[in-house]
Amino acid sequence: MQVILLERVAKLGQMGDVVAVKDGYARNFLLPQGKALRATDGNIKGFEDRKAQLEAQNLETRKEAEALSEKLDGQSFVVIRSASDSGALYGSVTPRDAADAATEGGFTVDRRQIVLDRPIKELGLHDVTVVLHPEVSAKISLNVARSPEEAELQASGKSIQELAAEAEAEAEFEIAELFDDIGSAGQDEEGASEE
Repeated sequence: MQVILLERVAKLGQMGDVVAVKDGYARNFLLPQGKALRATDGNIKGFEDRKAQLEAQNLETRKEAEALSEKLDGQSFVVIRSASDSGALYGSVTPRDAADAATEGGFTVDRRQIVLDRPIKELGLHDVTVVLHPEVSAKISLNVARSPEEAELQASGKSIQELAAEAEAEAEFEIAELFDDIGSAGQDEEGASEE
């Protein structure tokens, strides 16, 4: 199906381009979302008449998105989730969770604007892209932790695996010390019974 784009669509084209797309993509996404019109002679003529108005509207929304992007870019938000000792989440962090965290942080972000490169299924710091406008995006950081204290430790640069390894090494040291104490106490008893 031939459609004329009313805004920039990623991997498809710029505003005003006439492109061929699959019928289902046009019927189920582009046309209902108002991103395109069927490329009939009447619609193309109507688009040419409205092109200046659409470009002005696009420029205005782009400026607003750029202003928000300057404030949002580089921000870090904490998401508290339950996880195993190894750092694997019970479930995953979704775009909705990321949008909710940004909204709690004072920014208006919709879940459809969040782009995850891969599912977030482990504790730690994760970079996430927020698409504010077809031509403007921002990067935020999600700090996924089990508690606010853990989130602070992660923000300072320590990973959950490092913290777990430190705790394990400390426990092993205490056990080794305890066995040394028991061993030396046993030797003292043996020495006392020989006399």
